[in-house]
Amino acid sequence: MPLPAVHHPGYTIDLPSTHPFPMAKFRRFRDQLAALDQHLQWHRPSKATRAQLETVHTPAYLDDLLGGTLDRAAQRRSGFPWSPALVERVRLETGGTLLTAQLALEYGLALNSAGGTHHAHADFASGYCLINDLAVTAVTLLTAGAVQRLLIVDLDVHQGDGTARLLAQQPAAVTFSMHVARNFPARKASSDWDIGLDSGLDDDAYLDTLDRTLPGLIDQVMPELILYDAGVDVHKADRLGHCELTDQGLLRRDGYVIETARSRGIPLAGVIGGGYDRDLDALCHRHAQLFMAALGAQSHGVA
Repeated sequence: MPLPAVHHPGYTIDLPSTHPFPMAKFRRFRDQLAALDQHLQWHRPSKATRAQLETVHTPAYLDDLLGGTLDRAAQRRSGFPWSPALVERVRLETGGTLLTAQLALEYGLALNSAGGTHHAHADFASGYCLINDLAVTAVTLLTAGAVQRLLIVDLDVHQGDGTARLLAQQPAAVTFSMHVARNFPARKASSDWDIGLDSGLDDDAYLDTLDRTLPGLIDQVMPELILYDAGVDVHKADRLGHCELTDQGLLRRDGYVIETARSRGIPLAGVIGGGYDRDLDALCHRHAQLFMAALGAQSHGVA
């Protein structure tokens, strides 16, 4: 059967060409994935509701974010100038991750062509993350009784500090972050399970660390769903990472995570996470490794 995939044109908004965040990658990524359309079943998300956002974010912060009254300091910390289109975008992205998780629970595996905004905190934005889609999705599903226990596997090069803090009082939502230690954010949070990597790890060293950790963690947690942040800023060419993974290393990593989950019968919802190369075609090719790995898992009969 086709792989469920989630996208919305609103994932891309206009930003100045000089802006450091590669916003255009979401449109370019969808265009690149058109080559796989015969293997994908596309779904379009709705905006996350205010009630869903309030499961992890404070009403005062949401008033400012949704109403356009974030002060200049808050906008600088977010990394974006405020606009109605930006608010629409982050609500669609969050709705996309929630829909991806719901599709994963139904079909076993599903992917979002955006998502992974793991630096957003309860009352402030940070590091290009305004709403924490992973935490909103986790708490929404747990509150609705869709799952009793879930695991967030965050392999972005940066620690998922916002996710860790937002879910610290949610024992049914277990957070795992494997990230480069000497990197943003300077002040780390405490995930349920953290691995702070040395800078400069290559494919084999990185994957060896993951292999020594992930299976045992999954078997210990016994989640009913895994939310997987497949950030590609661990790539050797990324501007903001300090790892040395190759395209093949990304494919091996994503395939390993998917197959480790699905071989245990655990549904997995994947989001693409961070990636900051100015070469958008190269960057989107890296993000596409997640989709290629998922299709590969299907062909191997484990999805």
